[in-house]
Amino acid sequence: MTPHAALQGLLHSRYSCRAFRKDPVPRAVVEQVLRDAGRAPSWCNAQPWKTIVASGAQTDAFRDAMAAAFDAGKPAPDYDFPSTYTGAHLQRRRTCGMQLYEAVGIGRGDRDRRAEQMRENYTLFGAPHVAVITCPVELGPYGVLDCGGFITAFCLSAQAQGLGTVPQAALSLFSKAVRAHFDIPEDRKVLAAISFGYPDEAAPINAFRTERADLDEFVEWKD
Repeated sequence: MTPHAALQGLLHSRYSCRAFRKDPVPRAVVEQVLRDAGRAPSWCNAQPWKTIVASGAQTDAFRDAMAAAFDAGKPAPDYDFPSTYTGAHLQRRRTCGMQLYEAVGIGRGDRDRRAEQMRENYTLFGAPHVAVITCPVELGPYGVLDCGGFITAFCLSAQAQGLGTVPQAALSLFSKAVRAHFDIPEDRKVLAAISFGYPDEAAPINAFRTERADLDEFVEWKD
C-alpha cells in the first residue's frame, strides 16, 4: 500500500465515535498518538497545543464535573461560538443531527431524549480517556488554527491504531468548569476536547456516516 493510499484509508474510515468500550488504552499507545499529533505544522513551529490527558479515575472525575456544569446550565466559552448557521452549513448541520437521532431512535419531536443525548457530550460518551486542548491567549486565532491541525493529526493517528475519537467543542461551552477542574492558568484558553478509547462497534450510534461536499462546493478554481 502506498503512503497516499494509507492516508486515504484513514481519512475515509475515520468518524466521530460516540460509544466506547471501557477497556483502557495502554499508555504507550496514547503516548504514540500524542507524538504523532505533535508533528502537525504550526506557524513558526510554535506548537501551541497544551494538552491535558485524563485516564481512569481522573476521567471519571472530569466526567462528573462536566455533567454537573451542563446541568447547572451556565455556559461561558473562552472562544465565541458560531453566531448562526446558514445555507449549506445549516443544511449539513441538520443532516448530521438527524442521522445521529435516527441512529438511536429519537423522533423529531422528542425534546427530552434529544436533551439526554446532548448530555452524553458531557459524560464523554463513556470514553475511558479524554484530551483537553488549550491554546495560549497571546497567539490569537492563528494559535487556534495550529491546534486544529493537532486535533486532526491526533484523530488520524488514533484511527491508525484502532482507536475511536470524537473531537468535542461542546465541552468548551463550560470553559470555567474545565479550567477550575484542571487548574488551567488564565493565559491559556480552553479550545476543545477529544474523548477517545476503543470504539463499541456494535453501538447503533456508531453506525452512521456523514457525507462530504464535492469539490465544486468548496473550491474556486483560478486557472
